[in-house]
Amino acid sequence: MKPKGLIITIIVVVALIGGAVFLSRVPDRPGTLDTFASCLAEKGAMFYGAFWCPHCNDQKALFGRSQSNIPYTECSTPDGEGQLQVCTDKGITGYPTWEFADGTRQGGVLSLEALGERTSCPVTFDE
Repeated sequence: MKPKGLIITIIVVVALIGGAVFLSRVPDRPGTLDTFASCLAEKGAMFYGAFWCPHCNDQKALFGRSQSNIPYTECSTPDGEGQLQVCTDKGITGYPTWEFADGTRQGGVLSLEALGERTSCPVTFDE
């Protein structure tokens, strides 16, 4: 192998290894809305949804990497054909549904600002 080809190969290998290390560490970083999502839970808000629901996925997407901190209850059976008893008992009839500490509910995708207003949680972005 010519020296120029060897240098290019080494650069490519180093770049691939560096990229793999970077990508493997990204999921470990906290989300920028972790504090806000945790506040929603502390204030008694609950998001009821289904894995197959596109609007539920839109709601989760608003939280980015912080979506794992959202107070969320999955309502769908694993086959997507029925509703879990916890949601039936709560009378959940549509997705997404947000329930608040005072017992009121609101359906549809809610903006972060609307959720903040309903719960008195400040919409702050963590660094």
